[in-house]
Amino acid sequence: MIKAEGEPILLDASVEPDAEFIARIEELAKPLDEIRNEVVAEATAAIGGERSVCRAEVCEMGVLVTEAMLDRVKDQGVQIAIQNGGGLRASIDAGEVTMGEVLTVLPFQNTLATFQLKGADVMSALENGASQIEEGAGRFAQVAGLKYTIDKSQPAGQRISDVMVLENDAFVPIDPEKVYGVVSNNYMRGGGDGYAVFETNGMNAYDFGPDLADVVAAYLGEQKSYKAYTDDRITLK
Repeated sequence: MIKAEGEPILLDASVEPDAEFIARIEELAKPLDEIRNEVVAEATAAIGGERSVCRAEVCEMGVLVTEAMLDRVKDQGVQIAIQNGGGLRASIDAGEVTMGEVLTVLPFQNTLATFQLKGADVMSALENGASQIEEGAGRFAQVAGLKYTIDKSQPAGQRISDVMVLENDAFVPIDPEKVYGVVSNNYMRGGGDGYAVFETNGMNAYDFGPDLADVVAAYLGEQKSYKAYTDDRITLK
């Protein structure tokens, strides 16, 4: 039998910190602070990542992150990027953008995951993303290379229509039987946030791509001066 007894020890202002331990923490924090303070780009205006927006409609941070994801793997035949709105945790202020700010937006160390899906499964994934929109659920699908419409008046599972995929610089209706290249994050690819279709039906999957925060930081750096925007990739009825 394993047994433990005792009362909790309250760590309040009466407890004197160990000076040697505090000094060691400060020493170890220096290289992390250097990473966090590194300037990776500049934003001409704030990049909105508000929870209430990114879980309900197209948001500026959703556009940035999905476009960065797609840009990173476009030479691999990937056409569609899908990122859960709940994975976007903050906005970024105008001016210099530090790696620390990017890590605050994307703190989960998710990696890029690429795979193939039939068009019907892409539509199923979008239905999942819109299935709990009234609750502000994190599964809401921010996208790139894709346009779609949500009718919130319809029951969950029947809300998505007018799904279009970007092909040869033009948007065309998605083909339910065609196989498309998709990029997401490893959490979603493993079935997180209700995206079971990614796990069960994803083909030729690779879940160990670069860290998503690094991908977004690099993309911002390539833009030099990034201007946040939204467009008509998600239409709400």
